[in-house]
Amino acid sequence: MELKDAVAVVTGANRGLGRHLATQLVERGANVYAAARRPETVDLPGVTPLRLDVTDEESIRAAARTASDATLLVNNAGISTATPLIAGGLDAVRLEMETNFFGPLAVTRAFTPVIESNGGGAVLNILSVLSWLHPAGLGSYAAAKAAAWALTDAAREELAPRGIIVSALHVGYMDTDMAAGVPADQKTDPAEVAAQALYGIETGLPEILADETTRYVRQSLAASPNAA
Repeated sequence: MELKDAVAVVTGANRGLGRHLATQLVERGANVYAAARRPETVDLPGVTPLRLDVTDEESIRAAARTASDATLLVNNAGISTATPLIAGGLDAVRLEMETNFFGPLAVTRAFTPVIESNGGGAVLNILSVLSWLHPAGLGSYAAAKAAAWALTDAAREELAPRGIIVSALHVGYMDTDMAAGVPADQKTDPAEVAAQALYGIETGLPEILADETTRYVRQSLAASPNAA
């Protein structure tokens, strides 16, 4: 997909990876709707702030009406509550599933007819190495990201006849607020991850593997669970 003159909607664009994605899209000549629950927190030059709460259906519908010229959707908004599935509170588990799975699903459903009516385009879902690796302490996050991986694969097949390419970005720890407690030498620069993501969109990659940990885990999927 050509990014110059594309019209992109980036959710969670006010900080972290979303901020880098929005910035680099503008640098590549795209028109960008920088979406956030509180659009007044978006302070990037060259973007159009857009109110969008991925857990609020009316907010999503309103955003799709406003960004009616969109050709690229980046489902970046997400949360991590570090909640285990068995011992953790169900409210936190439901919140992660609502934000990290049902949110991207609802936004994609709303923007699919928009992108199709504008001649087709692309959807990028920001996932995680934990789409495949499921540590107990992050069980709710991993479960939501695994579901979002299934969403990505199913939507890719469903939307291809409508001229929409669907891709996934998988990445480990990045130097963002979500990984604030992780040692610096274990984190990837989000600006570099954003650059890889945009290259993947441009070249139509179905999966974009952003770091060595992610590539290793992806290659290990065929191994027996007992091998871990």
